[in-house]
Amino acid sequence: MKEELIDVLNENGIKTGEVMPRREVHRLGLWHRAIVVAIINEKNEILIQQRSMTKEKNPGLWDISAAGHISCGQDSISAATREINEEVSVNLGFNVEVKEFRFMYSFRKQEVFAEDFIENQFYDFFILRQQGLNVESIKFQESELQDIRFVNITELNELRKTEKMVPRDEVYDVLSEYLFRM
Repeated sequence: MKEELIDVLNENGIKTGEVMPRREVHRLGLWHRAIVVAIINEKNEILIQQRSMTKEKNPGLWDISAAGHISCGQDSISAATREINEEVSVNLGFNVEVKEFRFMYSFRKQEVFAEDFIENQFYDFFILRQQGLNVESIKFQESELQDIRFVNITELNELRKTEKMVPRDEVYDVLSEYLFRM
């Protein structure tokens, strides 16, 4: 399997023109971009996923609906669609329009997981509202995930306190505020 190629960014989030394999980007701690998507059903419940125990980063922790790197030459919306289809197989079909994704904001985050695994990422956070979703209708990639479930914002905030969630306070806070206004 070929390793994903990533556009390298400068510290301001601008592409440098360099393209490198994901592992090398992390080894060198180079800036790059990723997406985070919260999928919300008509009951204002958020789809969360439990990461596989084989994942290099945050194994076994619960996470937002979909998250992942933006591949070389890809835009954020395309990456969001790809990650959703790869991880939770929510089939968006060909009639999905950009307007269905609500861009919330971008933020940058630096994390060191190991001497040779440094995350310097710019994240683009989106919300995708979908009608008629339930756990039974969603298939997930078992190499990526162990489980999925829907939670309301109170349950999500309770999970955050237990340290069983991937630390994404920036995302969870904005998501809480968004759902509070609904």
